Amino acid sequence: MARFAQHRAGGRRRGDSGPREEKEFEQKIIEIRRVSRVVAGGKRMRFRATVVVGDGKGRVGVGIGKGLDVAGAVSKGSAIARKSLVTVPIVNETIPHVITEKFGAAKVFLKPAPKGSGVIAGGAVRPVMELAGVRNIVAKMLGSANKVNNLYAVMSALKKLQTRERVKAKLGK
Repeated sequence: MARFAQHRAGGRRRGDSGPREEKEFEQKIIEIRRVSRVVAGGKRMRFRATVVVGDGKGRVGVGIGKGLDVAGAVSKGSAIARKSLVTVPIVNETIPHVITEKFGAAKVFLKPAPKGSGVIAGGAVRPVMELAGVRNIVAKMLGSANKVNNLYAVMSALKKLQTRERVKAKLGK
């Protein structure tokens, strides 16, 4: 009876972690693939999910998770993406400068755009930019159509972006 009274008075039950908080990151699933390997008894099926997470304020990450079912693969992918977060310098709702980056055969070209342009990007680049909080950008994928390599090329490019303040601090001015 005392437990019931405590619960009614706003107490916590076992396994209750308190009031639920809003999600810090939004996630988008880029690709779900069924992959298989050959074993003695036949083929063993698994799923691979490519996930992008971001907070819309300059932090974004990419992760690839594998699991026996789609839900497990997606949750692993989002956990890996949260661990690989990159902070994107955003100046006037766009990136600070033009950058070209290569990963494998995938080449990506990112260019700042004036206000009101929107995200002019296709394929795997668009969700990364939207979740990073970049509102105006022009992007082009060159070379490979491989989504995973294009994602890694974009993430590598975002890591290398620098603001004027950061460059001045490095030069000691």
